[in-house]
Amino acid sequence: MPGRFAPTPSGRMHIGNIYAMLGAWLSARSRGDGMLLRIEDIDEPRVVPGAAELMMDDLHWLGLDWDGDPVFQSARHDLYREALHCLENLTIDDAYDSPFDERNDHTPAVGSAPNGAIAGITPLIYPCFCSRADIRAASAPQEGDRFMVYPGTCRRLIASDPDTVRRRLANGDRHSLRIAMPADTNPHATVQFDDAVFGHQEFNLAHDVGDTIVRRADGLFSYQLVVVVDDLDMGVDDIVRGRDLLRSNALQIAIRRALIKAGFRKAKTQASAPSQHAPQSQYTPYNPENPRYAHLPLIDNAAGRRLAKRERSLDMGALRAHGVTAEQVVGYCAWLLGLQGDSAHTSPQPMSAVEALQEFDWGKVRADTADRSISQDDFDAYFGL
Repeated sequence: MPGRFAPTPSGRMHIGNIYAMLGAWLSARSRGDGMLLRIEDIDEPRVVPGAAELMMDDLHWLGLDWDGDPVFQSARHDLYREALHCLENLTIDDAYDSPFDERNDHTPAVGSAPNGAIAGITPLIYPCFCSRADIRAASAPQEGDRFMVYPGTCRRLIASDPDTVRRRLANGDRHSLRIAMPADTNPHATVQFDDAVFGHQEFNLAHDVGDTIVRRADGLFSYQLVVVVDDLDMGVDDIVRGRDLLRSNALQIAIRRALIKAGFRKAKTQASAPSQHAPQSQYTPYNPENPRYAHLPLIDNAAGRRLAKRERSLDMGALRAHGVTAEQVVGYCAWLLGLQGDSAHTSPQPMSAVEALQEFDWGKVRADTADRSISQDDFDAYFGL
């Protein structure tokens, strides 16, 4: 039941990235499970040449190993097209109006999206002609993670004026593809999951998530689709990342369930070798319906802003060039995770990845779910900057 690193090569990794990577590695290796590396370079305009190689070098330097060869999303477009085609063969009723475990042998709907909507069938995937400005103007602001819920403009257009939709598609009008969420009164509209850090979570797909883009207007597949496709295809069963993706996790669970119902890539048991760092465990067959999730508190700078790759004083290139050790970096991130005691009353101490593994326990992480704040002065003093 492997975990995964999933970095985006848009720049050099910083302390916030390493903190999340360490959490993912510790979660998998503490059970003797496999660890996979996936380079999330699907958004090619954001990719910085050479960044993936630097990321892999940083992980090796830190002692955060993985099993097998890295997987690059940019080489998997055929897989994403296959997945999208599977979803296009579903209607909303197929996806949401029957118990999840009763529809694994799905027969594709006749006349499904986008033409199926025009023929009177409500598709799971439908075309959206809205610009970002259109959506911002029609959307209510969201608190917290700034998740913008789509107001449903083109979904209503399909129902009220299908001839216009047909004409715009025939004209080749620029459009994205969205996945429809069920009505908030649907008994399957609420997604629930248990998080190792934040506990029980519930999100209403209609009210909290909304219809979401799965293929952008420029033809690129969305993060929300490809991350689910990759995790299903790679047999990933242990997902660790920042708490800003808690709400997205509900959407990804809905997409995962729809893909399984559509018969996408029957899940396989992952037979990764046990880690050298932990006792050999008894492997449980991969269950695609029920991965483990852990969402970590975010790391903020002293001004309360989430760390970004533009903050060069915190990135791995600057730190390594200054001569810091891998143990200093791992120790600082382990301290942020709560593995060296309450961070409000302790100071970070250098430690290796293997030493951090000996201290790892999710109970220590969830003892404080508040976002972590980095004091630049304390950071500089610890690393001798």
